[in-house]
Amino acid sequence: LDMARGSRKTLWWWLWRIFALLLVLLLVYQAWIAAHIAWWINHNPATSAFMEDRLEVMQSKNPKARLQHQWVYYKNISTHLKQALIVSEDDKFVDHEGFDWEGIQRAYEKNLEKGKIVAGGSTISQQLAKNLFLSTKRTPWRKGEEALITLMLEAMMSKQRIFEIYLNTIEWGNGVFGAEAAARHYYGVSAAQLSSFQAAKLAAMVPNPRFYDRKREAPGLMRKTGIILERMGDADIP
Repeated sequence: LDMARGSRKTLWWWLWRIFALLLVLLLVYQAWIAAHIAWWINHNPATSAFMEDRLEVMQSKNPKARLQHQWVYYKNISTHLKQALIVSEDDKFVDHEGFDWEGIQRAYEKNLEKGKIVAGGSTISQQLAKNLFLSTKRTPWRKGEEALITLMLEAMMSKQRIFEIYLNTIEWGNGVFGAEAAARHYYGVSAAQLSSFQAAKLAAMVPNPRFYDRKREAPGLMRKTGIILERMGDADIP
Protein backbone atom coordinates (compact mmCIF):
# COMPACT_ATOMS: atom_id res chain seq x y z
CA LEU A 1 0.00 0.00 0.00
CA ASP A 2 2.81 2.38 0.93
CA MET A 3 4.56 1.58 -2.35
CA ALA A 4 1.38 2.33 -4.31
CA ARG A 5 1.00 5.68 -2.53
CA GLY A 6 4.63 6.47 -3.21
CA SER A 7 4.20 5.67 -6.88
CA ARG A 8 1.14 7.95 -7.12
CA LYS A 9 3.02 10.80 -5.44
CA THR A 10 5.93 10.33 -7.84
CA LEU A 11 3.54 10.33 -10.80
CA TRP A 12 1.83 13.53 -9.63
CA TRP A 13 5.22 15.15 -9.00
CA TRP A 14 6.30 14.42 -12.57
CA LEU A 15 2.97 15.58 -14.00
CA TRP A 16 3.25 18.90 -12.16
CA ARG A 17 6.82 19.33 -13.37
CA ILE A 18 5.77 18.67 -16.99
CA PHE A 19 2.82 21.07 -16.62
CA ALA A 20 5.09 23.76 -15.15
CA LEU A 21 7.60 23.29 -17.97
CA LEU A 22 4.88 23.56 -20.62
CA LEU A 23 3.55 26.70 -18.94
CA VAL A 24 7.01 28.28 -18.91
CA LEU A 25 7.49 27.43 -22.59
CA LEU A 26 4.10 28.94 -23.42
CA LEU A 27 4.94 32.15 -21.56
CA VAL A 28 8.33 32.36 -23.29
CA TYR A 29 6.61 31.96 -26.68
CA GLN A 30 4.10 34.70 -25.86
CA ALA A 31 6.95 36.96 -24.74
CA TRP A 32 8.75 36.23 -28.04
CA ILE A 33 5.63 37.27 -29.96
CA ALA A 34 5.18 40.41 -27.85
CA ALA A 35 8.83 41.36 -28.45
CA HIS A 36 8.35 41.06 -32.22
CA ILE A 37 5.21 43.18 -32.12
CA ALA A 38 7.00 45.82 -30.04
CA TRP A 39 9.87 45.88 -32.56
CA TRP A 40 7.47 46.16 -35.49
CA ILE A 41 5.85 49.29 -34.07
CA ASN A 42 8.72 51.25 -35.62
CA HIS A 43 10.39 48.65 -37.87
CA ASN A 44 8.93 46.89 -40.90
CA PRO A 45 8.68 43.08 -40.93
CA ALA A 46 10.65 41.66 -43.84
CA THR A 47 8.48 38.54 -44.05
CA SER A 48 5.69 36.63 -42.28
CA ALA A 49 5.00 33.04 -41.28
CA PHE A 50 2.50 32.72 -44.12
CA MET A 51 4.93 34.15 -46.68
CA GLU A 52 7.58 31.68 -45.55
CA ASP A 53 5.10 28.79 -45.82
CA ARG A 54 4.12 29.80 -49.34
CA LEU A 55 7.75 30.19 -50.41
CA GLU A 56 8.53 26.71 -49.10
CA VAL A 57 5.64 25.24 -51.12
CA MET A 58 6.70 27.12 -54.26
CA GLN A 59 10.34 26.08 -53.91
CA SER A 60 9.36 22.44 -53.46
CA LYS A 61 8.17 22.63 -57.08
CA ASN A 62 10.74 25.11 -58.34
CA PRO A 63 13.88 25.68 -56.24
CA LYS A 64 14.44 29.04 -57.95
CA ALA A 65 10.99 30.39 -57.04
CA ARG A 66 10.88 33.78 -55.31
CA LEU A 67 8.13 35.87 -53.77
CA GLN A 68 7.04 39.19 -55.27
CA HIS A 69 7.10 41.60 -52.32
CA GLN A 70 8.14 45.20 -51.78
CA TRP A 71 7.37 47.26 -48.70
CA VAL A 72 5.65 50.61 -49.28
CA TYR A 73 4.75 53.18 -46.65
CA TYR A 74 1.13 53.82 -45.70
CA LYS A 75 1.07 57.30 -47.26
CA ASN A 76 2.20 55.80 -50.57
CA ILE A 77 -0.72 53.38 -50.85
CA SER A 78 -3.81 54.49 -52.76
CA THR A 79 -6.67 55.68 -50.58
CA HIS A 80 -8.92 53.74 -52.96
CA LEU A 81 -7.26 50.48 -51.92
CA LYS A 82 -7.56 51.31 -48.23
CA GLN A 83 -11.27 52.07 -48.67
CA ALA A 84 -11.86 48.92 -50.72
CA LEU A 85 -10.22 46.62 -48.16
CA ILE A 86 -12.05 48.18 -45.24
CA VAL A 87 -15.49 47.75 -46.81
CA SER A 88 -14.75 44.24 -48.10
CA GLU A 89 -12.82 42.77 -45.17
CA ASP A 90 -13.63 44.68 -41.98
CA ASP A 91 -15.95 47.70 -42.12
CA LYS A 92 -15.77 48.21 -38.33
CA PHE A 93 -11.98 48.09 -38.20
CA VAL A 94 -11.44 51.54 -36.69
CA ASP A 95 -14.05 50.96 -33.98
CA HIS A 96 -13.56 47.41 -32.69
CA GLU A 97 -10.80 46.15 -30.38
CA GLY A 98 -9.77 43.23 -32.55
CA PHE A 99 -12.98 41.25 -32.90
CA ASP A 100 -16.25 41.96 -34.73
CA TRP A 101 -18.70 39.90 -32.69
CA GLU A 102 -21.66 40.75 -34.93
CA GLY A 103 -19.65 39.69 -37.99
CA ILE A 104 -18.69 36.41 -36.30
CA GLN A 105 -22.35 35.74 -35.50
CA ARG A 106 -23.43 36.49 -39.08
CA ALA A 107 -20.72 34.20 -40.46
CA TYR A 108 -21.75 31.42 -38.06
CA GLU A 109 -25.41 31.67 -39.09
CA LYS A 110 -24.50 31.73 -42.81
CA ASN A 111 -22.24 28.68 -42.46
CA LEU A 112 -24.92 26.88 -40.47
CA GLU A 113 -27.50 27.61 -43.16
CA LYS A 114 -25.24 26.37 -45.96
CA GLY A 115 -23.98 23.36 -44.00
CA LYS A 116 -20.36 24.26 -44.71
CA ILE A 117 -17.91 27.11 -44.22
CA VAL A 118 -18.75 29.77 -46.79
CA ALA A 119 -18.05 32.90 -44.73
CA GLY A 120 -15.51 34.00 -42.15
CA GLY A 121 -15.81 36.59 -39.42
CA SER A 122 -12.12 37.39 -39.08
CA THR A 123 -11.16 41.05 -38.72
CA ILE A 124 -8.12 42.65 -40.33
CA SER A 125 -6.34 42.38 -36.96
CA GLN A 126 -7.09 38.66 -36.74
CA GLN A 127 -5.95 38.08 -40.31
CA LEU A 128 -2.71 39.90 -39.60
CA ALA A 129 -2.12 37.92 -36.40
CA LYS A 130 -2.52 34.68 -38.32
CA ASN A 131 -0.40 35.74 -41.29
CA LEU A 132 2.49 37.10 -39.21
CA PHE A 133 2.95 34.28 -36.74
CA LEU A 134 0.92 31.13 -37.43
CA SER A 135 1.49 28.29 -39.85
CA THR A 136 -1.18 27.14 -42.27
CA LYS A 137 -1.61 23.87 -40.35
CA ARG A 138 -4.89 23.66 -38.44
CA THR A 139 -4.39 22.71 -34.79
CA PRO A 140 -6.78 22.65 -31.78
CA TRP A 141 -5.07 25.66 -30.19
CA ARG A 142 -4.59 27.74 -33.35
CA LYS A 143 -7.70 29.91 -32.90
CA GLY A 144 -6.82 30.55 -29.27
CA GLU A 145 -3.31 31.64 -30.21
CA GLU A 146 -4.71 33.83 -32.98
CA ALA A 147 -6.96 35.56 -30.42
CA LEU A 148 -4.06 36.19 -28.03
CA ILE A 149 -1.90 37.67 -30.79
CA THR A 150 -4.82 39.82 -31.96
CA LEU A 151 -5.19 41.25 -28.44
CA MET A 152 -1.45 42.02 -28.35
CA LEU A 153 -1.54 43.75 -31.74
CA GLU A 154 -4.50 45.89 -30.73
CA ALA A 155 -2.95 46.77 -27.35
CA MET A 156 0.50 47.66 -28.67
CA MET A 157 -0.06 49.12 -32.15
CA SER A 158 -2.17 51.91 -33.57
CA LYS A 159 -4.90 51.03 -36.04
CA GLN A 160 -2.95 52.73 -38.80
CA ARG A 161 0.15 50.65 -38.10
CA ILE A 162 -1.85 47.41 -38.02
CA PHE A 163 -3.43 48.34 -41.36
CA GLU A 164 -0.08 49.38 -42.87
CA ILE A 165 1.52 46.02 -42.04
CA TYR A 166 -1.60 44.19 -43.27
CA LEU A 167 -1.47 46.06 -46.60
CA ASN A 168 2.15 45.06 -47.01
CA THR A 169 1.89 41.37 -46.09
CA ILE A 170 -1.47 40.23 -47.45
CA GLU A 171 -1.41 37.56 -50.19
CA TRP A 172 -2.59 38.72 -53.62
CA GLY A 173 -1.68 35.89 -55.95
CA ASN A 174 0.72 33.00 -56.43
CA GLY A 175 3.78 34.34 -54.63
CA VAL A 176 2.45 37.92 -54.71
CA PHE A 177 2.41 39.70 -51.34
CA GLY A 178 1.60 43.27 -50.43
CA ALA A 179 -0.05 46.22 -52.16
CA GLU A 180 3.00 47.32 -54.17
CA ALA A 181 3.70 43.87 -55.64
CA ALA A 182 -0.02 43.38 -56.39
CA ALA A 183 -0.38 46.73 -58.16
CA ARG A 184 2.65 46.01 -60.34
CA HIS A 185 1.72 42.35 -60.93
CA TYR A 186 -1.83 43.05 -62.14
CA TYR A 187 -1.74 46.61 -63.46
CA GLY A 188 1.88 47.66 -63.98
CA VAL A 189 1.52 50.67 -61.68
CA SER A 190 2.62 51.54 -58.16
CA ALA A 191 0.33 51.07 -55.15
CA ALA A 192 -0.09 54.86 -55.02
CA GLN A 193 -1.49 54.98 -58.58
CA LEU A 194 -4.30 52.43 -58.24
CA SER A 195 -7.67 53.64 -59.52
CA SER A 196 -10.90 53.01 -57.65
CA PHE A 197 -11.83 50.12 -59.98
CA GLN A 198 -8.39 48.53 -59.75
CA ALA A 199 -8.47 48.83 -55.96
CA ALA A 200 -11.95 47.32 -55.73
CA LYS A 201 -10.93 44.38 -57.89
CA LEU A 202 -7.81 43.74 -55.79
CA ALA A 203 -9.93 43.80 -52.64
CA ALA A 204 -12.40 41.37 -54.22
CA MET A 205 -9.54 38.94 -54.85
CA VAL A 206 -8.45 38.71 -51.20
CA PRO A 207 -10.56 35.67 -50.15
CA ASN A 208 -9.07 33.48 -52.92
CA PRO A 209 -6.10 35.29 -54.48
CA ARG A 210 -4.32 32.38 -56.15
CA PHE A 211 -7.52 31.30 -57.92
CA TYR A 212 -8.26 34.84 -59.10
CA ASP A 213 -4.66 35.26 -60.24
CA ARG A 214 -5.50 32.55 -62.79
CA LYS A 215 -9.15 33.58 -63.38
CA ARG A 216 -8.95 37.35 -63.48
CA GLU A 217 -12.29 37.87 -65.23
CA ALA A 218 -14.32 35.33 -63.22
CA PRO A 219 -18.01 36.40 -63.01
CA GLY A 220 -18.04 36.17 -59.22
CA LEU A 221 -14.97 38.39 -58.99
CA MET A 222 -16.51 41.06 -61.21
CA ARG A 223 -19.78 41.02 -59.24
CA LYS A 224 -17.97 41.50 -55.97
CA THR A 225 -15.83 44.25 -57.50
CA GLY A 226 -19.00 46.16 -58.39
CA ILE A 227 -20.40 45.79 -54.87
CA ILE A 228 -17.16 47.04 -53.30
CA LEU A 229 -17.07 50.01 -55.69
CA GLU A 230 -20.55 51.07 -54.60
CA ARG A 231 -19.64 50.90 -50.90
CA MET A 232 -16.15 52.45 -50.92
CA GLY A 233 -17.41 55.95 -50.19
CA ASP A 234 -18.67 54.75 -46.80
CA ALA A 235 -15.30 53.41 -45.67
CA ASP A 236 -13.81 54.75 -42.43
CA ILE A 237 -10.05 54.32 -42.81
CA PRO A 238 -7.37 54.96 -40.16
